[in-house]
Amino acid sequence: MRRPGHPDIPEVRTLAATVDRWWPESPRSSTPATANAKSEGANRVIKLVARNAFGFRNADNQRLRTRCITTR
Repeated sequence: MRRPGHPDIPEVRTLAATVDRWWPESPRSSTPATANAKSEGANRVIKLVARNAFGFRNADNQRLRTRCITTR
């Protein structure tokens, strides 16, 4: 069914078919159970601490500093 002013583009039809096929699965991909925000946040803090402590010679102190910052 072609509408006036809307060209028939094969890529759009393929995209629509793909979205239709995967539509039932899409709510599952955004559930809070699969979110990794906490681990991403901790990873960001660890990298920030490592950048701030660049050049320190004592690796044990670096690990202790990272652990103190990332735990409550």
